[in-house]
Amino acid sequence: MNNTPSFFDFAADVGLTKHIGSVAATEALIELCHIGTASYVLDVGCGVGATSCWLAKSIGCRVMGVDILPRMVERSRERARREKIADRVEFKVADAQDLPFEDNLFDAVLTESVTAFPADKQKAMNEYVRVTKPGGYVGLNETAWLKVPPPPEITAWAAQEVGATVKPLPPDEWAGLLQVAGLREIVSKTYAINLQDEGKGILQRYGFGGMLRVIGRMLVLYTRSPAYRQFVQRVRQGGVVPENLAEYFGYGLFVGKK
Repeated sequence: MNNTPSFFDFAADVGLTKHIGSVAATEALIELCHIGTASYVLDVGCGVGATSCWLAKSIGCRVMGVDILPRMVERSRERARREKIADRVEFKVADAQDLPFEDNLFDAVLTESVTAFPADKQKAMNEYVRVTKPGGYVGLNETAWLKVPPPPEITAWAAQEVGATVKPLPPDEWAGLLQVAGLREIVSKTYAINLQDEGKGILQRYGFGGMLRVIGRMLVLYTRSPAYRQFVQRVRQGGVVPENLAEYFGYGLFVGKK
């Protein structure tokens, strides 16, 4: 068994998870999925709970967030308590490919930079659809190859920036997963990545206070953990952004109705 901390272990420790497109992409996904105050939403791969808590706070809907890492779920619960919305949002440890919920439960199921990671993406998609009510929506914000095949330097950058096990798909293959799962009225929108906007989006998502907490945790972890120092070193060494990144790498919003 490999006990080496992963990209996501460190993300949970510092309390920072992200997805491409940031708040603007989340807002677009909410609109496409017709989420309102009365909705019950499942946020798959909730990370540290930023989107789940934002939904509960800004929309007023009920939210269930799940993540495969217990530490992420702990951070999410901390966030809900801190933002005083624990009465509207709940968190559980769960695998996207085997969701612990009954059929036809949620009005909408969302994922953001999540379904690019499971080995069996169709199995995960089928699970999203299974737990969605008839007439409800499944919405994905996922990394996508805008042009294939991507050069090795683009693939390497994506693995470092998004997570080593990330496996983006071209937009037509993402939409195909929704079709095979039985969804209809499928919407597919793709966008090139803009790193300057991504940086602004992270600040908007967490706020100055939240980012100060993240930076403080990073400093403590860097001081105490040799593994984290090695991780930071690798990121620095591979931190050069390929000039042709926007030509090949971006993200898409993929939504279907059950």
